[in-house]
Amino acid sequence: MKTLFARTYNLVFSPLNSLGHYLPAAGLRLLLAYEFWESGIEKLHGTNWFGDIYDKFPFPLNLLSTDLNWFLATWSELLGATALVLGLATRFSSITLIFVTVIAWITSHPGGYSISNGGYKLPLIYVVMLLPLLFCGPGKLSLDHLISRKYNREKH
Repeated sequence: MKTLFARTYNLVFSPLNSLGHYLPAAGLRLLLAYEFWESGIEKLHGTNWFGDIYDKFPFPLNLLSTDLNWFLATWSELLGATALVLGLATRFSSITLIFVTVIAWITSHPGGYSISNGGYKLPLIYVVMLLPLLFCGPGKLSLDHLISRKYNREKH
């Protein structure tokens, strides 16, 4: 009986274990890329409102102009989103987007946990979703993985 259970369990879950190296990280990357791309596009085509919250910017960002901060935030989101889609420089992109998100959290989301009143729930979700990409990498369905495989083959 135990052997039948073990075989059935392995038959059902082995494919999921194999897919686990590809799909979860790719799903996180694509969802986050969509969110950061939208935010970056909104900034790219919008008006710089960082002057309204400039007094909340932490050091050393408070030493930079609002235009430079706007530029850095916009292009961090757009380039970070593109990198996440490709799975290229994923860990660097993740740490950059975590930084951008924490700054947004500090400056723009003081209203408690609720999303409806501008709270920090969404930034917290983004940070938590970026952490596996930072610590575990982009998964096998990524350019980072392909580059790593090629580099490791040539090394030996």
